[in-house]
Amino acid sequence: MRARRIMLFVAAFLAVLGIHAPARAAATTLYVATGGNDSNAGTLTAPLATIQKAISLVTAGGTVAVRGGTYALTTNIQITKSGTSGSPITLTNYGGEKVVIDGEALGYTPGAVGSTIPSAQRGAVHMEASYWRISGLEIVHGPYGVYCAGCNNNTFERLITRDNYETGFQLQGSSANNQILNLDSYGNRDPRKNGESADGLGIKEGSGSGNIVRGTRLWNNVDDGFDAWMFTSPITIQNTIAYGNGYNRWGIPNFSGDGNGLKLGGSSGTGPAAAHAISNSMAWGNAAHGFTDNGNTGAITINRSTSYQNVKTGFDVDGGSKTKLTANLALGNATAVALGSSTATGNSWNIGGSWPLLSTSTSTIAGPRTADGSIPSSNYLVPSNGSAVGAKI
Repeated sequence: MRARRIMLFVAAFLAVLGIHAPARAAATTLYVATGGNDSNAGTLTAPLATIQKAISLVTAGGTVAVRGGTYALTTNIQITKSGTSGSPITLTNYGGEKVVIDGEALGYTPGAVGSTIPSAQRGAVHMEASYWRISGLEIVHGPYGVYCAGCNNNTFERLITRDNYETGFQLQGSSANNQILNLDSYGNRDPRKNGESADGLGIKEGSGSGNIVRGTRLWNNVDDGFDAWMFTSPITIQNTIAYGNGYNRWGIPNFSGDGNGLKLGGSSGTGPAAAHAISNSMAWGNAAHGFTDNGNTGAITINRSTSYQNVKTGFDVDGGSKTKLTANLALGNATAVALGSSTATGNSWNIGGSWPLLSTSTSTIAGPRTADGSIPSSNYLVPSNGSAVGAKI
């Protein structure tokens, strides 16, 4: 209280002398529209034409609001400036309007077989920045959809990354404290590598604590739904579904897609030991495993998750001795579990018996999202016996 009185006294004294503290500038919103012009002021009535121009002008705490329409890129969008902890930068669709960012005219869409995409050209949206909030955009036909390297403290929400020529959304390098929320990523493929690389979502080849994946749907991608290849730090995955991955829907020659629902680490015990934590998630109808540690020897935990009708193993976790599986449901897979030295308690295969389900219809869980962006709730793959086993989304 005393400190406040002193501040008020000082302010009044300065006012008497005609000295005023500078007013804090209001955060700016810049608008982009397909009929805009980059010479405009960027107001709602005089919008800019390109997202890149708006990004070059926006400052910490500001917003880029993109009007509905398709934005066909001739060069990829580069995000290299950062916001701050107290003033992140926002890039979003305006008022719920549908915004499509189309990278079909960019290079490497697709690249020649065996070619390498130069780093700066990876992604219709290429990002090396922190403290951003990006939401409500659909990114298609790019050499990657979103590619984020060395990114920290960002929130990505309600994005769609589909039909790209590499992974739909990839986070890598030194990247921490990012949230990937309510992402739909599907139909991504890579003829450049015979289908061996394009996942729905990849957090790979890097490190950084505090990364969270929640409410994502990853389906019909050429390689895996989710891939944590060579990422050395724990990732938290919640309320996520992965299905139909690893099938050659594009007639790619010499096809080598893997087809796991969620791939959780390194390779054959040689990769990093990362203690990823998975809960309330589902994998079904994938061409290989539902969930696999892929040789990750870390202390993975998989809790209340469901693996259903995958071509290989429901829960393939024989890479090490530290993984723990609790209250999971495996049904209709070629093999329920490859446990190795991992531990498992309270799972369907521990309990035994039959496991009838309330629903096997995907119409709701794979249908339109709710108004807040979450996956619509249903009884899909929920045991009808009332057991607290498996996921409920």
